[in-house]
Amino acid sequence: MSLYLLPAAVMGGEILDLVNQTGPVAKVVLFILLAFSLISWAIILAKWSLLRRARLRSGRFMRAFRKAQRLQDVATVADQFRPSPLVGVFEGGYEEYRRQVGNSGMIRSETAIQRAMQIAASEEMTRFERNLPWLAITGAVTPFIGLFGTVWGIIDAFHGLGTAGAATLRAVAPGISEALITTAAGLAAAIPAVIAYNLIGSSIREFASRGDDFALEMLNTLDTQQAARRVPETAEVRR
Repeated sequence: MSLYLLPAAVMGGEILDLVNQTGPVAKVVLFILLAFSLISWAIILAKWSLLRRARLRSGRFMRAFRKAQRLQDVATVADQFRPSPLVGVFEGGYEEYRRQVGNSGMIRSETAIQRAMQIAASEEMTRFERNLPWLAITGAVTPFIGLFGTVWGIIDAFHGLGTAGAATLRAVAPGISEALITTAAGLAAAIPAVIAYNLIGSSIREFASRGDDFALEMLNTLDTQQAARRVPETAEVRR
């Protein structure tokens, strides 16, 4: 196994040597790219953890919602299913439902309840998308920052060649290889950010769709409960 690790160790040492030999502009560029990469990875790990917990809690919340006999029973245990976005959608609709029902026990406007759930769903998606644009910025900007460092390094290398008067490949190769380090660093920062941005965005859109479906399911539940209440009232009137 050590024989397989040796080339990687040698390559890593050569890269570190190239980084140490770069000029001040290239070092500044590499520092900026490192900052972009660290912030991006912090966001990626935080978002993946949030989405994983939200996915697990959403499944549990849906099972609890479908088993409950009353919405009040769901409301009492809803907090334990956070950070599922479905909890926010439920609470938005339930609060509007309570305001409408009051002492009469009847819903005055299902449209208002639906709008309340839509607003809550939008707020939940906004919470999930917080800091996500940074990944898009990283994916779009860091390759150009790395390219700037490369162009600057190549200019510096050729300027040194002109001053020294030696125009051989052996003379120009070290300077160009040092300059290309910044391009590689820019791509290393951009590629994970772009992949994560698309995957996380897809998961958030999936949660948005599930929120819309849950809002419709909750409206159906309210309709069923209201219909069940009207039956005894109708029978009482006939008596």
